[in-house]
Amino acid sequence: MTGSPASQLPDLLKRSKRDKIVLVGLMGAGKSCVGRRLATRSGLAFLDADSEIETAAGCSIPEIFARDGEEAFRAGERRVITRLLKNPEPAVIATGGGAYMNPETRAEIRRHALAVWLRAELDVLVRRTAKRDNRPLLKNSNPRQVLAELIETRYPVYAEADITVESREGPIDTTVDDVIAALEHAVRNEEDPLARA
Repeated sequence: MTGSPASQLPDLLKRSKRDKIVLVGLMGAGKSCVGRRLATRSGLAFLDADSEIETAAGCSIPEIFARDGEEAFRAGERRVITRLLKNPEPAVIATGGGAYMNPETRAEIRRHALAVWLRAELDVLVRRTAKRDNRPLLKNSNPRQVLAELIETRYPVYAEADITVESREGPIDTTVDDVIAALEHAVRNEEDPLARA
């Protein structure tokens, strides 16, 4: 293949027999920022599941939580992500932190996408989430404690993703480069099982 590593992502997806790259991880892991940059550099469409949910509901996610509760939000989230995955256009999709916890959603992601877990340490997540006040799970509680509990329950499930990339402090492009390299490695290993050794 010729061209930059990012420009090769559409070809990587074809080789993997999937048409989406889905970013999973906790709030503050950088899914939207990394996803947007990854899509721009690769020429793929970028879809933010949370934005799509807000468009479908006609209100913000905090408003959905306040009005209908978390269970209703998760049901709507599941429907929206399934619709995005079934769209035939190749794309990078950033999901909300709880989306990958649903077994049906995980199964759909496995069917249509390469899942990339952006894994971040607690201190990184605390710093990043403090910059925004639109996180329903962090409202009226101790953010560090909530994030620590979410790490405990969600990280073992996120670990089922195809690829894990550390999301550290520093330039977004460094994480994007790491994602591209990890995708290339994963697809190469799928094509040649002996390469896994």
